[in-house]
Amino acid sequence: MNHTKLEKCIEDCLACLKECDVCFDACLNEDDTAMLADCIRLTRECAEICAFAASAMSRNSPFYQEICQLCAAICKACGEECETHASHHDQCKRCAEVCKRCAESCLAVVQ
Repeated sequence: MNHTKLEKCIEDCLACLKECDVCFDACLNEDDTAMLADCIRLTRECAEICAFAASAMSRNSPFYQEICQLCAAICKACGEECETHASHHDQCKRCAEVCKRCAESCLAVVQ
């Protein structure tokens, strides 16, 4: 595996973890959390898989490719959900962008 791709993916996963945490917290503080329920749920899922994927890659887990495949799918779903709120919530817009970048990095590691 290309060490540069792994390093970029680890960095993108950690950035996604951070942005998902920020989005999660900001969405919980919005007036209409029911409208943001899927976004809130997905940002938690995404943050957790990004942390796990970064850790798996860092320790050269024999399963890191499978974990990155799942991470890409969750990042894609989270990014798409956040995109639906991006016009009204800056945190969702930033999260959508970072999730997309992370999904692309994870897929690059798998291929």
